[in-house]
Amino acid sequence: MKKLSALILCLLLAVSALPVSAFAEGETINVYNWGQYIADGTDGSIDVNAEFTKRTGIKVNYMTFDSNESLYTKLKTGGSTYDIIIPSDYMIARLISEGMLEKLDLENIPNYKYVDDAYKNQAYDPNNEYSVPYTWGTVGVIYNSKYVSESDVGSWNLLWNKKYSGKILMFDNPRDAFAISEELLGIDVNTENPDDLRAAAYKLIEQKPLVQSYVMDQIYDKMEREEAWIAPYYAGDYLQMAGENPDLKFYFPKEGFNLFIDAICIPKGCQNKKAAEEYINFLCDPEISGSNLDYLGYSTPIPDAKQYMDESTASSEIAYPSKDVLSRGSSFMNLSTQASQNMDSLWLQVKTQGGVESYAVWSMAALAAALAAYLIIRETRRKRRIANRCKKWKET
Repeated sequence: MKKLSALILCLLLAVSALPVSAFAEGETINVYNWGQYIADGTDGSIDVNAEFTKRTGIKVNYMTFDSNESLYTKLKTGGSTYDIIIPSDYMIARLISEGMLEKLDLENIPNYKYVDDAYKNQAYDPNNEYSVPYTWGTVGVIYNSKYVSESDVGSWNLLWNKKYSGKILMFDNPRDAFAISEELLGIDVNTENPDDLRAAAYKLIEQKPLVQSYVMDQIYDKMEREEAWIAPYYAGDYLQMAGENPDLKFYFPKEGFNLFIDAICIPKGCQNKKAAEEYINFLCDPEISGSNLDYLGYSTPIPDAKQYMDESTASSEIAYPSKDVLSRGSSFMNLSTQASQNMDSLWLQVKTQGGVESYAVWSMAALAAALAAYLIIRETRRKRRIANRCKKWKET
């Protein structure tokens, strides 16, 4: 009988040691992430969300956005509730400043200890209160070596090369597009100077007649199918595209490029914060991060994750550039509301103008309209003064 009791006790202890989810069966979290930005079981990769559900019982309702700006607009206008979002550094700073993020309870995220200190205490979240790094990466130029001459590559100027007119793609978001123009012009990518922003916009308008289309996730099909030959984009996505079309090549422009961190956050209005923190903790598991980013091609902020990657991925000079290359990179800072609005307004002009000539016509028309308005106001005031003098004269 004692042996039987001991056996039962051992079985109970063994069962209690198994990982048991503290969450109710059927519980769901809403995750809002970039498109093409998590391993989903394709090509034998791990299905991250399915594995999370398997381990915790928490289901994942997964939705995607294509730019930081569209994410911000969705959060700002409301109508949707998310438990997890993954914005970029400068957007995280903006969301924090506007009170749109929840503070994290790092006690619920013990795997945070695996994140390299180099990616903590960043300017966008100096006290590590609102975000946990998901990936880091760079922006460069993707080109098709079958059609683009090697003598033309190396600079952002390739995106303005008339030889490839109609085969050039461009970012469809203002921050990335303006940064390219600013790098080419030698302007600080975090400038708020109105003259600098106008100069960058003018450069983008100069490029417009050469651009086939402005894209985000659409870049995959266009570059892989050789509908376009040149595009600026994120290095991690290039590595995925190169797997489909080996003629695609990549370089870091000599003028400089964006170096970014995308991080996991919990927005205000989250319906299940503890389950969301469980999801963040899961993504920080070195084995999960390694398997996830081995498929994505993006760079992991978790050093221990590299042991779970294919050697070619872990040693890639595109995913993990040398210090010399990284020294040319610069991070985006959160711009003031006025500067952001100015950039958005100029971006609208870039998208709606036909080219430099039409921009010049538009500018002259705007100047003429402003001058006409000034002359009308001045003439109205002059007539009013005369009328007032006549009124006083009649009264005397």
